[in-house]
Amino acid sequence: MFNNNEWLNKAREDVIDPAREIVDPHHHLWPKPHLSYDLEELHADTGDGHNVVQTVFLECGASYRADGPEHLKPVGETEFVTAAAERAEKIPGAAQIAGIVGHADLRLAELDSVLDAHEAAAKGRFRGIRHSGSRDESGAALSIPGRAPAGLFEDAAFRRGVARLGERGLTYDTWIYHHQLKDFAAVARAVPGTTMILDHFGTPLGVGPYEGKRDEIFAKWKDDISEVAAYPNVHAKLGGLAMPDNGFGWNTRATPPSSDEFAEAQAKWYHYTIKVFGPERCMFESNFPVDRLSISYRTLWNGLKKIAQDYPEAAKAAMFSGTARKVYKL
Repeated sequence: MFNNNEWLNKAREDVIDPAREIVDPHHHLWPKPHLSYDLEELHADTGDGHNVVQTVFLECGASYRADGPEHLKPVGETEFVTAAAERAEKIPGAAQIAGIVGHADLRLAELDSVLDAHEAAAKGRFRGIRHSGSRDESGAALSIPGRAPAGLFEDAAFRRGVARLGERGLTYDTWIYHHQLKDFAAVARAVPGTTMILDHFGTPLGVGPYEGKRDEIFAKWKDDISEVAAYPNVHAKLGGLAMPDNGFGWNTRATPPSSDEFAEAQAKWYHYTIKVFGPERCMFESNFPVDRLSISYRTLWNGLKKIAQDYPEAAKAAMFSGTARKVYKL
């Protein structure tokens, strides 16, 4: 699925600001042969010119345990990633998987036992949970559809689980769609003691019934993202807008976008989020390999550097590495 190097290399660029230290706070891994994006593929991307020193793995349903208690099956993913992180430690100069965000059903009575198992499996790298709330009932044919149950964010058991993460010093990540931002804001308001991370700007959709409505969606999104930003326990990941469901269509073209095209098309989402959150609560992310369907790692980070070029050095340092290190305690 992600073996598209020949196509990506049609838009090969020189690396901008190659010494800039980067912590990539959002990537996935899948074992071979399933989707085939393991440590070797990650390092091929992180080692392609930019100075990526640390990464954070985000749960993606990979390598779950095949047997045993149902609630503990996601711990298999943490075991798989921990093994990759240990391999990475033996490779001089390679990006290190410094943090792992796993999955658990936060509504479970057995939540603490799942968190304990993740912590044991991660050997010091476990940082939090992503229990995504993404759900869209528009009928859009999404390439990566969210499967959250209706009413998840209003569920009292779910909110207790989010609160429990904060009590244990763990983070809560979520992936949602743009029309769910107000629902997420309600969780942030209800659970102020947990550090929360909004992935991918709240995923503004651009396909199906959302196609051709980007300006309309952006106008409403600005109000909703501002409401989310009002809660100081929430941080924002800046990236993940090159997924096919965002509707830019780059994955279907004969050639991938350049960093200039990427920056021109998406900069307004970045600048507005930085404005309302502040750089100290923002972190650039790759969302690889999912965004790899549309753009190469080298071109993506070139584009992010172009978007950030007019910000002060302190802001750049926060967004490229400092915020991620602070939030995920790297």
